[in-house]
Amino acid sequence: MPCGDPDDAERREAPEPRAASGPPRRRWRGPIGTWPAVGLTLAVLVAANLAVHYGRGPLGLVTAVVASALLLGVLHWAGGTRADAGLAPGTLGRGARWALALIGLVGVVYLAGALLPETRPLFEDRRHDGMGAGELALRVLVLVPVGTVLLEEVAFRGVLYGLVCRAHGAFRATAVSSLLFGLWHVLPSLHLATAKPALTEVFGDSAAGAALAVVAAVLFTAAAGVLFCELRRRSGSLLAPMGLHWAVNAFGYVAGFLLP
Repeated sequence: MPCGDPDDAERREAPEPRAASGPPRRRWRGPIGTWPAVGLTLAVLVAANLAVHYGRGPLGLVTAVVASALLLGVLHWAGGTRADAGLAPGTLGRGARWALALIGLVGVVYLAGALLPETRPLFEDRRHDGMGAGELALRVLVLVPVGTVLLEEVAFRGVLYGLVCRAHGAFRATAVSSLLFGLWHVLPSLHLATAKPALTEVFGDSAAGAALAVVAAVLFTAAAGVLFCELRRRSGSLLAPMGLHWAVNAFGYVAGFLLP
């Protein structure tokens, strides 16, 4: 499966001699190679995950912005361009249209799910208890788009996907990005089974149930990562998965806040 990113002329690449069979392999023109850059990206992500999870106050937002900038710097150091990150100027309009359409679709699905008695309990979340309108607005307009979507999309569908895709194609890039995206959610999922009543009924409130909930969350987010990568590939823009990612998280807060 090819990477399929538009504006290929922006990329600094050079074909290597053709092997006896198969297409010519491509290599980066940068001070570091693909896998050293991937390793450096993972080091940044581990530090960022710990800081975001255990930090307090504005530390999470600062971490997200700084880590995103560092990761884009790693991609550039490895010879990547804006197109490799899904940020080529020529694709932003198309990506924005994808994002708006996906946001509208998620809004309709959430509204229907919240109105149906069978699915309404899925939106209950004890983490929303005591949340006021001001905190809701802060989460939806600042914490989700900057603290969550910016960092995760730049990291997983931008830098990691771009690095691996250029060297090994979209299939392997999707696999690597999605697996790591799933593992990224281990810490945020540690108390998931007790936070959501619908999950407590399934997994219980024991240590074993909590562990199963974490495994389920990792598998679910890895599957979501595959969808996000496909949106990135098809649209050629990071804005498409960003829009879907924001809508799923933000509308989840809104639904949990509004439902009694």
